[in-house]
Amino acid sequence: DAGTPGISDPGEELVRQCAAAGIEVTSLPGPAACVTALSMSGLPTRRFCFEAFLPSERSDKKERQRILEELKRETRTIILYEAPHHLLGTLRDLRETLGGDRPAALCRELTKKYESVLRATLEEAISVLEKEEIRGEWVIVLEGRHPEEIRREEEKAWEKMSLEEHMEYYVSQGQDRKEAMRSVAKDRGISRRDVYRQLL
Repeated sequence: DAGTPGISDPGEELVRQCAAAGIEVTSLPGPAACVTALSMSGLPTRRFCFEAFLPSERSDKKERQRILEELKRETRTIILYEAPHHLLGTLRDLRETLGGDRPAALCRELTKKYESVLRATLEEAISVLEKEEIRGEWVIVLEGRHPEEIRREEEKAWEKMSLEEHMEYYVSQGQDRKEAMRSVAKDRGISRRDVYRQLL
């Protein structure tokens, strides 16, 4: 009677069982909070990932942290669901992992009477919501990392490595020495011949 069954919903299991039993399943376009929030967020909509609810801090802290670490490098717009009593805790975890300056849109009670959108950085959103009584179901939309920012971070990491360590990094990733030399040269902006000479 609300939303799109099968999107972060027990309907997913019903569809799976129907498909396994050979029962035909079809779908008609309907309101899904993740797409509604994305379209009104003001954040990039071309590429996005939907994470639904993060694992609970209480039931699976390790898995929650693993997903947060993955999201740290996500370049697509990120969409999460959250319940009112967990919202601030999740926003604080996101701030700690992704940084307080990450642009976000927090959408509440979509398509209902008290629909609202808070467009702010994570830091600003936490500051606003700490002063309010939090009610309703929320969709958190976060801007992804800029690839250029990730590239700059990686370059800084290489600067701390010796040439031998840099080579070993690529060899440990499964590259042969020739490929590794090419990768190191590209990272450092030097020729493969220069890498070879310095390793002699």
